[in-house]
Amino acid sequence: MTSSAADRALRIKKIVSYLKKTYPNPKSELTHRTPFQFVAAVILSAQCTDKNVNRLTETLFKKYKTVSDFAGADCAMFTKEISSIPFFRNKAKNIIGAAKVVRDNFGGKVPRTEKELITLPGVAYKTAHVVLGELYSTWEGIATDTHVRRFALRFDLTNNTDLTKISKDLEALIPKKDWKYVNNGLVLYGRYVCPARPHDCTEHPLTQIWPPAASRWPKAK
Repeated sequence: MTSSAADRALRIKKIVSYLKKTYPNPKSELTHRTPFQFVAAVILSAQCTDKNVNRLTETLFKKYKTVSDFAGADCAMFTKEISSIPFFRNKAKNIIGAAKVVRDNFGGKVPRTEKELITLPGVAYKTAHVVLGELYSTWEGIATDTHVRRFALRFDLTNNTDLTKISKDLEALIPKKDWKYVNNGLVLYGRYVCPARPHDCTEHPLTQIWPPAASRWPKAK
């Protein structure tokens, strides 16, 4: 049974209230020292855990620091260097391509708008808003990754499975001032409190807000 818009609005209000209290300063766990390193890390993180990305970039980012470092990378070498993670060939092309666009079209500075960011290879709605939030504390959208998708479906906050459509549904339910708490808040909650594999989560804080979530386990995309 699908919830009404009013039910969803009330439920997400309670969920966001919990996330704000529990994760008041939402930050990504992807390690980086320069802005473009973060862009690269987010691209690398698709279909891969932050832990594995950080393990890779601990060495990788000693060699590649600036936009120019990434833009000037040898594609074959860079591909080999990131081959421990999924889809490494496409990710290598996208990261080098994105660095070239930033260098050539944006004066070497990571863009500050979604419209500009999505011109970079490998950057779509989700990545753009993760980057904007982390680098510039700009929250013009809600980034939906696997964690956000999972909880949006488990708590019946959307009828969609497409990531961008889920983002739009959540943005319609949540006041813009609270958007910044959603992505990283649910990522951290999903990583450390309520993981994806089916388990007894009846005592978990968010499940207590809406108990039917305890028996809803959406399939991975």
